[in-house]
Amino acid sequence: MAGTNRSDENRTGGPAIILVEPQLGENIGMVARAMANFGLDDLRLVNPRDGWPNEKARASASRADHVIDAVQLFDTVEAAAADLAYLLATTARPRYSIKPVRGPEEAGGELRARITAGQGAGILFGRERFGLSNEEVDLADEIVTFPVNPAFASLNIAQAVLLMSYEWMKSGLGEGAAPRFQAPNVVPAAKEDLYRLFDHLEGALDTTNFFFPPEKRESMVHNLRIMLTRAGFSDAEVRMLRGVLRAFEYRIEKDQP
Repeated sequence: MAGTNRSDENRTGGPAIILVEPQLGENIGMVARAMANFGLDDLRLVNPRDGWPNEKARASASRADHVIDAVQLFDTVEAAAADLAYLLATTARPRYSIKPVRGPEEAGGELRARITAGQGAGILFGRERFGLSNEEVDLADEIVTFPVNPAFASLNIAQAVLLMSYEWMKSGLGEGAAPRFQAPNVVPAAKEDLYRLFDHLEGALDTTNFFFPPEKRESMVHNLRIMLTRAGFSDAEVRMLRGVLRAFEYRIEKDQP
């Protein structure tokens, strides 16, 4: 609207919005506009199809230039989420994952609690055509889904970002909208450290032929990652687990003839 104050004072330092392989610059621009409407400015893109910068995105952002100018580019979801402690994945489809599932209002409250406690948090949004893969959902702590018509459940990516941005702002509008519970005392490890634990554990298990038969490796890795993300390990716990792995690796190497 004309006359709206677009100064930096309106930014609230909310959750990161991560778009995975967005296809259309216009959609990225509309996402940026939705974020600016509700005080968000941390937009991260994973392999945008048409590259970056994108003039169609800027044109569609409707003067949300501060969001467009601050966009960060990444090659993988892991890299985009590396500095975060809490990550939500949006999906309209039931998954075979057993991760906790939240509605948008509850998710907005949890995001507010985490960020108020000083934890980096973000939300994953998938491709326009088919959303997030199961492997990408595996990288998140929890799932957020919207109460939509089951016969027409697909949302435009900008609509999905708008809904979550609105819930983020609403969660901070006074006592009546505040979360009903406190953030956990234990600060979860950064995703970068958790993903390193994935690689370390899976590599160690490869050397012991744990993934047998080989054709079941993918599903076994999937189940391991679900367990590890659900645990909410702290930084110290991740370091301890990697130390345990190194101790086993040392012992195995020492015992080899």
